[in-house]
Amino acid sequence: MFMPLTGTAPELSPAEVEAAQHAQALYQMTTAHWITQVVRAAAVLRVADHIADGARTAEEIAERESSHPGATQRLLRACASIGLLAHEGGGRFDLTPVGALLRDGVPGSLRDAALLSGAPAHWQVWQPFPEAVREGRPQWERALGSDLFTYLAQHPEDAELFSRAMNNATEQVVQDTVALLDLDGAARIADIGGADGALVLGLMAEHAHLEGVVFDLPHALPAAEAAAKAAGVAERFEAVAGDFFESVPQADYYLLKWVLHDWSDEQCVRILRNCREAARPGGRILVIEALLGETGSPDPVALLDMNMLSVSAGQERSLEAYDALFAEAGWKRTGLRPTRSMFALIELERLD
Repeated sequence: MFMPLTGTAPELSPAEVEAAQHAQALYQMTTAHWITQVVRAAAVLRVADHIADGARTAEEIAERESSHPGATQRLLRACASIGLLAHEGGGRFDLTPVGALLRDGVPGSLRDAALLSGAPAHWQVWQPFPEAVREGRPQWERALGSDLFTYLAQHPEDAELFSRAMNNATEQVVQDTVALLDLDGAARIADIGGADGALVLGLMAEHAHLEGVVFDLPHALPAAEAAAKAAGVAERFEAVAGDFFESVPQADYYLLKWVLHDWSDEQCVRILRNCREAARPGGRILVIEALLGETGSPDPVALLDMNMLSVSAGQERSLEAYDALFAEAGWKRTGLRPTRSMFALIELERLD
């Protein structure tokens, strides 16, 4: 088995050293899935939760999780090698700031995102990825028997994990949106495809005058209603089931967070036109999406685009590509703001 090089032998020529470095770089790319599954295993075994109050040994964690002590020790060593844990000596491991993000239920937690990225269904979809490139379409039906959203509707446990993982990524976006968004003049705000309503509920908490709507498929709405009740805004909140390709509820302001990248250009235009038709006078839209950078530059959105090719009919787009869709649907871009994440806030007004 070829092993990665950790140093250079003095007898190697500069050209040989460079070639070895190139091989090591490619090797690290081809084995990146090892890291994904190590992180997932740490999340499944709740390693971060077990040592949140102080360093522990593998034996202590294994006893709590009924896992194999030797294998648990090997997992913790691997976690330390990638920066999730710090080895404190004496066989004890403690959390690093990165590893602390795997704690469950704490602000900024990414545990559910880690569980989703390594989940069996997610990996099954990536298996036929070369065919996705050949055919230009996702391979959900080949891998799992249906498209993404049908699959989630039929598998509630996977749907719940998907929703929780999206919320992991949503938290920081919600904070930035609440801080940056001007909702003067808006009375009713509709979160289209809003799942459990984290974004609209965050805005309602900040703006006591707002009425909020989550518009989504029926299976998503109980979580939104429960969240609104827990937030104390149920009297100002409405959960509406429907299909945004057919119509959307009337509102002053629409939220489209990570919606358009799921769909083809034609489908995006249909969604945007439905918002235009339902919008009250002066209606606006906030689109939250990742934007592709310059081709050839290091760009995590380019890799996110590969995930979209794998799992949906959509794609990540450049700002120019989105502007063309907005114009075709009767909207114009009036604002663009970056956030602390890879996602941008794009505000639209109707073209008259």
